[in-house]
Amino acid sequence: MHLARVKLKNFRCYQQEIAIDVGDFTALMGRNDAGKSSVLDALAIFFGRSKADRDDASKGGDPEAMTITCEFDSLPDSLVLDATNETTLAKEHLLNADQRLEIVHVYNGTLKSPSKKVFLRANHPTNENASDLLSLKIADLRKRAVAVGASLEGVNQTVSAELREAIRVAVGELNLEERALPVSEEGTKIIWSKIESALPSFFLFGADRPSTDQDAEAQDPMKAAVEVAVASQRDALDAIASTVTEELHKLIDATVERITSMSPSIANGLNARINDELKWESVFKVTLHGVNGVPLNKRGSGVRRTVLLGFLQATAELKSAGSNIIYAIEEPETGQHPDMQRALLNAIRDISERQGFQVLLTTHTPTLGRLVSQESLRFIEVSAEGERTIAESGVATMRKVTEALGILPDHGVGAFVGVEGKHDINFLRIISRILSQTEADIPNLELWEEEGRVIFVPAGGTNGALWVSRLQGLGVHEFHIFDRDYAPPANPHYKDVADQHNEMPKVEAVHTSRKELENYLHLDAVREARPALNIDPVGQWESVPKACAKSIFLETADETIWDALDRGSQKSKANSAKSWLNTDAVERMTPARLSAVDAEDDIRTWLRRIASYVER
Repeated sequence: MHLARVKLKNFRCYQQEIAIDVGDFTALMGRNDAGKSSVLDALAIFFGRSKADRDDASKGGDPEAMTITCEFDSLPDSLVLDATNETTLAKEHLLNADQRLEIVHVYNGTLKSPSKKVFLRANHPTNENASDLLSLKIADLRKRAVAVGASLEGVNQTVSAELREAIRVAVGELNLEERALPVSEEGTKIIWSKIESALPSFFLFGADRPSTDQDAEAQDPMKAAVEVAVASQRDALDAIASTVTEELHKLIDATVERITSMSPSIANGLNARINDELKWESVFKVTLHGVNGVPLNKRGSGVRRTVLLGFLQATAELKSAGSNIIYAIEEPETGQHPDMQRALLNAIRDISERQGFQVLLTTHTPTLGRLVSQESLRFIEVSAEGERTIAESGVATMRKVTEALGILPDHGVGAFVGVEGKHDINFLRIISRILSQTEADIPNLELWEEEGRVIFVPAGGTNGALWVSRLQGLGVHEFHIFDRDYAPPANPHYKDVADQHNEMPKVEAVHTSRKELENYLHLDAVREARPALNIDPVGQWESVPKACAKSIFLETADETIWDALDRGSQKSKANSAKSWLNTDAVERMTPARLSAVDAEDDIRTWLRRIASYVER
């Protein structure tokens, strides 16, 4: 499942309901006390990472209706809602009008320990013979089926889902209407437990706060490491639990038989109750201690954030990590040098591009904000009356961010370098460093970025025009590099955007002479980066990341399985290849290798142009 939207009402500063759309990577920006942290804290409460308390109720709002709502899309094809019988959320009419799973938590904030009621907001039948089917036991479903004259031919009457469907068919007009379904009744409570177990795992890494036991758990990434590792082996662990449970039943049944033979009166009524809902995460305990034995949660914020960076980078790189994971990171800039901030943000973006992972972060600093792609941005705006609204991506939002936070402090920036994404940034950093060691007219962009002389802007193709409008008022030269994508005689993919750039003062835009920057990598560098990779030469208009991803995949599977993968899975694997191609493979480039591949001398020409702007 994928978190698609969060809604808050009567929660802390959010008296009126606000809705925040969530993507794979979402950055919440706003002034101090705008309510960024409250959004992440609300999610921690929703996912059971922390508990609501009386002070979470909005002052001036309705404390008895403190509401946290989450909507999910990318839903599983099927769920086991009754015993071992599969059905779908759509068939059971448990989705809202947008075909999303919408879960509503309502808390009574007048209590010291607020009570919670859970609802599913769904486009659900209101017909009296079909509106309560989820709450009926199987015996009652059989009676209802007879009462409405349902055809039970071919229907397994021991399966609730099949009986419900037969009843709905017999009823005909269901009169669907969006309403809140309580999950407190016996039947729906069982169904809710199944849905709840399929929800994503959520981890909140908070900013520097006073140390408490609760905060220590949120801050320690090793706890998240355990859950990620368990998630990757969930099927195997559940299979073990199922086998153990089956053996236990056999042993217990045999035991009862022996007791019966000896004393029927004692055996009468004996019934085994086996708790098979195991919390595997509680089995494994991991802590990190320094040489002096001090645990991680007692170390400073800078140390904890360094460990967090290492954990997130490892998560991004490991192929075996689980899925359905949400990481929420509050103010990643806390206690970090700007270089570490950039490294952390790169790790965050790597994770968000992997299938099954989402990342939310908060920040109020322009240093980090300017590195976030604009489609990921959500700006929390506070009116003079204290009301909150959410402004999403767009030119107007960029202006609001600039006005509220300032897009840059005083600086000596000589040029903005616009590229399509973070992988292009890594390519240019490394290749410029390699060339600058032997070619005096080539700048080391890696060094210049550290010195604040250049800033990379992940403009993201079609979003380039929005970034240019965002930066125009600063009077700094801009140099934008777009992937050509299409072979001649077709026009480059972003020709219109590049033409618009070149009409603006102090802005220059160019296209690659090949499909994308990875096509400037020499095959020897790629093979040295991954010696086990069996890859043939890739044409200048073919996707190098996809070719590498496919080659790696075919080491353990055949081509028909690769072709059967959906587009998202292939893209996720190609993105993983992009990561090492633009780091490990670029590190193995040499001036001679670049000259052999780059006959048009694109890379050196671009680097000299950037140098001319900075030195000007």
